[in-house]
Amino acid sequence: MYPENSPHVPAQRAVEVHHPAPLPPAVPVAAPVVPVQPNAVPAVASIVLPDGRVVTGYAITPAHPEPVAAKPAVSRAAVNVALGGVGFLAVCGGLILLTSFIAALTAFITQLIILAAVIFGGWIAVQIFSASGHQGGSTTVNIRKATFKRNHFHG
Repeated sequence: MYPENSPHVPAQRAVEVHHPAPLPPAVPVAAPVVPVQPNAVPAVASIVLPDGRVVTGYAITPAHPEPVAAKPAVSRAAVNVALGGVGFLAVCGGLILLTSFIAALTAFITQLIILAAVIFGGWIAVQIFSASGHQGGSTTVNIRKATFKRNHFHG
């Protein structure tokens, strides 16, 4: 804040004080008053109060707000078109759901048919192979026993 080579100590510095110069007071200039007649003479109303006093004054017309802009009526054709569009979208969505349901039902029935065929086919295979082992006149030959008997000449 203070230069290092300054010979003065901060307390020894001279301080200058500036005082603002006052402005001369403004003199109001009186504007000339021009009497103006109103466009129409307002009506004066008098009211007699119950105690007999009479109050006289100007009637105040209430302020009327600006009329709200009337909303245009929606035509029946526009309403019908909008409702028809909503109905069309609902029907399309329903048809898509119905198509998906039919496809899923078809896949489910197909899987049930395949499952029934596999189970029924397995049951038939078990019946065929197990029935041939229980019959007395079968032609099934155990090759190991036959070979063993033939090699050792069991007679």
